[in-house]
Amino acid sequence: MAGEQFRIEHDLLGNLEVPEGALYGVHTVRALGNFFLAGRPVHRELVRAYGAVKMACAVTNHALGVWAGDEDKAAAIMQACQEVSDGAFDDQVVVDALQGGAGTSTNMNVNEVIANRALVLLAQPLGSYDRVSALDDVNRHQSTNDTYPTALKLAAIRLLRVLEQEVVALQEAFQAKEKEFAGVVKVGRTELQDAVLTTLGREMGAYAEAFNRDRWRIYKCEERLRVVNLGGTAIGTGIAAPREYIFRVVDKLRDLTGIGFARAENLIDATQNADVFVEVSGILKACAATLLKVCTDLRLMSSGPEAGLGEIRLPECQAGSSIMPGKVNPVIPEAASQCAIMVMGYDSVIGWACASGNLELNPFLPLVAECLLGSIDLLTRACHMLRAKCVEGIEANVERCRAHVEASTALATALVCPLGYEKACEIAERARRNSKTIREIVLSEGLLTPAEFDELMTPEAVCRLGRPNNG
Repeated sequence: MAGEQFRIEHDLLGNLEVPEGALYGVHTVRALGNFFLAGRPVHRELVRAYGAVKMACAVTNHALGVWAGDEDKAAAIMQACQEVSDGAFDDQVVVDALQGGAGTSTNMNVNEVIANRALVLLAQPLGSYDRVSALDDVNRHQSTNDTYPTALKLAAIRLLRVLEQEVVALQEAFQAKEKEFAGVVKVGRTELQDAVLTTLGREMGAYAEAFNRDRWRIYKCEERLRVVNLGGTAIGTGIAAPREYIFRVVDKLRDLTGIGFARAENLIDATQNADVFVEVSGILKACAATLLKVCTDLRLMSSGPEAGLGEIRLPECQAGSSIMPGKVNPVIPEAASQCAIMVMGYDSVIGWACASGNLELNPFLPLVAECLLGSIDLLTRACHMLRAKCVEGIEANVERCRAHVEASTALATALVCPLGYEKACEIAERARRNSKTIREIVLSEGLLTPAEFDELMTPEAVCRLGRPNNG
């Protein structure tokens, strides 16, 4: 921009201009010139998790005597780490989400922000790295290759905890509908064809149970993600880091975050292999599959409303057409479905990225981070939206459900026990051929009394697990 002032910083490749007031430095500017693929910076939760990881490293280094005799520097670095962890400088971590170098650009961006913020706290000019160095101080005893995956795991755990809460809330919303619709008998369908009678409450209860499984799977993800390679530095050998630092740093991260992190038993394995992210992504895909299936069902059951199933009414959120008057579409389940489909696509990308690592390192963790954290965000928002704007406001169309039951040959299945399979088939076929209801045929021929027939259609009868007394 015209009139913008710059400072000059130096790296391996030479000098570059850095905006005068920026907390980032030359390595970040270099990355900005190279990577402009996603068109957005790295995930904010990854930035904050990185701040927490840097804090654990700084506190450990300080305890081991690094910066002895310069308590002001130590205090400034640790305060800057805490501020990054708190999200105070999200706007200063500006590198593109998709980048080469296994995340080195993100690591250096964070290092520079912490170093320059520490310089501000020490009343020193920005870029005075002889006083606080982004590499020799902030990155002391670290590598991108151990800090980046550790920060990614921390960010994922934090976001997964929020997702779990939203899945639980969605589950509870369906449980409430299960109770509300317990007495609404309807036609149950298999392969989109009339099958047997059920209740609308039973259907809602099945959705709740599916999301309950997703909730527990998501909860268990933390066990997979809490094992980290922090302290392994470049390839897991801990090169250039004191042994005491390696033994302490993960404990400090656990203390600072309240999350049960543990150092990997094999740091080399934990540095080069990223299969844990594939596993967690698979669990997210399972949740997405549940979400898509349920949203599809809601759209089917609310279809029409006059010329479709019309068994439930979804909340009306907006006009559905620019040309068809009075049309209201199931936009909330449609939008949630798109989120689910996107998560399934991200899962495929994560699988390819994690499988494409080479030898001692996977260079594609920025892509994994973008897709994994993005998947969690999408599912969190989709579950919240579906619950708040759709599920909580679902109404049963009791009259339509009753009409479907009375007109459907699904009633024939209820006649198998009292009348036998062949007789039930005959009645169903006659009902279809003569445009009569099954009830009309059964009662006209005296096969059952009205009370006996009606008992077959009660909520208690259609929800009963098997026939009583082997009858």
